[in-house]
Formats: sequence, structure tokens, C-alpha cells
Amino acid sequence: LHHFPVEPTPDTLSFYVVYMCANIKPRSVASYLTGICNKLEPYFPGVSANRKSILVARSLSGCMKRYGTPIQRKLPLARQHILSTINDLPPNASHDSLLFAAMLTTGFMALLRLGEMSLPDNVAIRDLRKCSRRSTVTWFDDGYGFDLPYHKADRFFEGNKIRIIRRGDFNPAPVFRRYIVSRDKISRLNPFLWVTAKNEIPTRTWFMKRLRRLEPDEQFAGQSMRAGGATAMAEDGCAPHLIQ
Repeated sequence: LHHFPVEPTPDTLSFYVVYMCANIKPRSVASYLTGICNKLEPYFPGVSANRKSILVARSLSGCMKRYGTPIQRKLPLARQHILSTINDLPPNASHDSLLFAAMLTTGFMALLRLGEMSLPDNVAIRDLRKCSRRSTVTWFDDGYGFDLPYHKADRFFEGNKIRIIRRGDFNPAPVFRRYIVSRDKISRLNPFLWVTAKNEIPTRTWFMKRLRRLEPDEQFAGQSMRAGGATAMAEDGCAPHLIQ
């Protein structure tokens, strides 16, 4: 139609960048361009070099300045949110209340993403291999731990051993132990660690409904646990490289 050459040259890649940035966020265009070059590499070996050319780089940089929008980050949860959730638990708390408190505390203390403790609402992208198992739970004198099979940042599928320990006057182990006792009574045959009263792995919607009761402000979301935990560690004087 436009009589452009079939081979992706710096000029055509630059045209693509400018056209797409006028319609979608420039940050997404950078990701799309990388994916396109990866697919075209077998047919056009020079596409990666063209992608890194000064023309393409400056076109993308200019579009970032012209069409870029500020990154919208959710607010971090505070220690008070965690303490309020735990202190409000009655002696005969329901299983789902214990599950939410345990997930909130664990995510905050271990800097976990919500997706590492729950299933996506979209059934098509669920992967049970990412779900932690009850059999991996380990108890320590100062806390507890479990295995995280693998996650979005785990490129080599090595998994991680999560360990949550007491930090100052705050001991997260009691609420987790209460949840485990309740969980084993309800779902002894279920192999997964996080299980609702219906013997199902909690979904993102399940968690968010309960988070909204704790904090109605929509500036708080699943990633607020991780952000809040990192903020708390920084306030405690933890070294930045350890937080990362």
C-alpha cells in the first residue's frame, strides 16, 4: 500500500514507532517492538541491529516525551492495616477471615505479589504449577516458611524458599498458624497451601473484595502489600539491596 520495503529497516521501524505511539502508550510500543523483532529474527537477521539503531532509539525517546503519561502506582499498605486485620479477628474467626489475614500478613512481610498467592480471574491463564503447596510449610523458632514454585520474575523456574520471621514486636507466625490449623481441618486432602472455606484456591477477586472492606480507597490494590512491606523495611533501616 505504502510501497515500503519488506525488510524492516531503521526507517520502517521508526515509522512504526511514531504511528503506534500516537494510538497507544509508548511504553507498550517498546515492548511490542521487541517482540516483533524476536519473531522476525529468523527471516531478517539484521532486524535486531536495526531495532537498536540511533534513529529508532531517538524516535521512541521522542514519543516517550510527547505522548508519555505518568506511571500510576498504587498506595502502599501500612503496618496499621496489617495490625488492624489481625487484632480484629475474633477467637472463633471464620476460615476465610483467617485466610485473608494470613495472606495479607505473608504478602506484606515477604514482599509477595498477589498473583503468587492467588489464581487469576481468567480461567484460561491459570497455572496450578505456580501455586504453593501445604507440604512445603516449615516452622522455625522465629517464624515460618514455604516454597514458591516459580513466578513471573523467575526466568529459570528455580522457585524460591520464602521465610517470614519476627520483626521487632510484630510476630506474623500466630495468625498463620491459626490459618493452617483451620485449613487442615477443612481441606486436609487439598495439596495447595492457600485454600478457601469452599476448598478452592482463592482468586484475585476473592482477595480484592476483602481488601476493599479493609481499605475502600481504590488507590490500594494487590501490589500494595509488596509496596507496603518494602516501605516498612526501608523505615526499619534495611539496606536497599536487600529490599530489592
